[in-house]
Amino acid sequence: MSKMTYMKKKILIPILAVATLLSTVSFQSDFFEIAKQIEIFTELFKELNMNYVDETNPAELMDSAIEGMLEELDPYTKYWTEQEVEDAKINRSGNYSGIGATVRNTEGILTIIEPRKDYPADKAGLKAGDKLIKIGDITVAGYEGDAGDLLKGAPGSQITVSYERQGKVATATIKRSGVEVDAVPFYKMIGDDVGYIVLTKFNNKASAQVKSALINLKTDGAQKIILDLRGNGGGLLREAIAICNLFLPKGEVITTTKSVVKKYNKTYVTKNDPVDTEIPLVVLVNGRSASASEIVSGGLQDYDRAVIVGARSFGKGLVQRPKPLTYGTSLKVTISRYYTPSGRCIQALDYWNRDEKGNAIRTVASDYKEFTTKNGRKVFDGGGVFPDVEIASAKMSPITKALAKDNAIFEYATQYYYEHQYSDLNEFSFTDADYADFKRFLKTTGFEFETETETAFTKAMKQAEKDEFKDDINSLYTKLTQEIALAKEKELDLRRDEIQGLLVDEIVKRYFYRDGLYEYQIDHNAEITEAVAILNDANRYTTILK
Repeated sequence: MSKMTYMKKKILIPILAVATLLSTVSFQSDFFEIAKQIEIFTELFKELNMNYVDETNPAELMDSAIEGMLEELDPYTKYWTEQEVEDAKINRSGNYSGIGATVRNTEGILTIIEPRKDYPADKAGLKAGDKLIKIGDITVAGYEGDAGDLLKGAPGSQITVSYERQGKVATATIKRSGVEVDAVPFYKMIGDDVGYIVLTKFNNKASAQVKSALINLKTDGAQKIILDLRGNGGGLLREAIAICNLFLPKGEVITTTKSVVKKYNKTYVTKNDPVDTEIPLVVLVNGRSASASEIVSGGLQDYDRAVIVGARSFGKGLVQRPKPLTYGTSLKVTISRYYTPSGRCIQALDYWNRDEKGNAIRTVASDYKEFTTKNGRKVFDGGGVFPDVEIASAKMSPITKALAKDNAIFEYATQYYYEHQYSDLNEFSFTDADYADFKRFLKTTGFEFETETETAFTKAMKQAEKDEFKDDINSLYTKLTQEIALAKEKELDLRRDEIQGLLVDEIVKRYFYRDGLYEYQIDHNAEITEAVAILNDANRYTTILK
């Protein structure tokens, strides 16, 4: 080795060492802070459990600590127990073994929401609205854990359940079986040349099933397509890319993810040959279309490949990934934001800059940034995907959201089902008298649906009691409550179209299952009717996109 080469190495090695050190200072600082906080927490946790005046439950304390920590972030970053990890796998695969029914667990009450046609719960005679009291020998009320998990089991195994229906208690024995949850539960020709595809989730089957439906419809004569993403809360990112690829050429950017963690900065492009890049396409969305649904609708909109019809989508522009932890648990953590091809991030809520009450701030319209599609059309970020053609009845006003959230629509549909008989879908109709009956139901049953305004006033009144102002403002509060009640009554009429739409959907499912609902909507739903009208008017379709 020459003296010059030796000197160069003597100089170069320290420089590289310093550069490496500087590049890892940030990491080392973070690591030290993490280690420090873990040590503090471990000591605190040990001392608390060993010395507290009453007996403690370490597992419950830890769960509360984890929930409190994650609560400061976004609602999609969650700790999953071992069972929740398995549930997530089932959701992605679309296959599980159980009774074949959707259930809701609310305050120890397990309610059948929707029995799937010809699956075990349906064959055993269970109906939407049935409240499960016992599963096997276990009483649902007071059961620690998710009682819904008790309904799962090996194919062929049996379980006896006790349930309450319309004030009477009955029992049923259910023979479990394998259950397949299709991503595309329904597709059909509308008229001679319009194909209609319903996509309800982005599981492992999504792109394959959409592709199969698309090819079959084209074989049957479809020259135009409607892709229905309403109510689709999202799922797998890769499936969203693959579905866009059915209608877009190979090599097109669909979404870009950005994060402070560099390895999560990625660009996702279409990788396969498309099925059809020319067929006229309408995509339906509403306020419950989120995440992967917004990647598909936003991507197709940015390329001017589809006309978007309905109502503004949910506005979830965040990407999550599960990170395995010990003992079979997992952390589902938000790793990045995603951006549509035009550069939009459609995230509507800012969880990192909250208001004085700790609530996430919704991006206001004046702060939306403008972007352009491939053809130069204006599109905006910050509040979901905005439809090219908006349908008023597709929206959900605060009063409608309150009714849905508090299960008023579900409970009325249950009552309606047992008071009316229909055996033919064509015989069903929801009349003015029926809607008046729904309003009476809300009053006579004392069904409470609370608006955000009422929630805010209730909190203010409780604070007034603490401040000993109750007597001074009690009469004012009573008057305000009465005025709100009158306003709610008025809103029930003003928002009838959107409320009645949800009522009809829920009721039709009770008689004719989900297939019957899709059949009914083809002839009676405003968004589908508008989509067909746009596709049948070539000039209008082209004008919207250009």
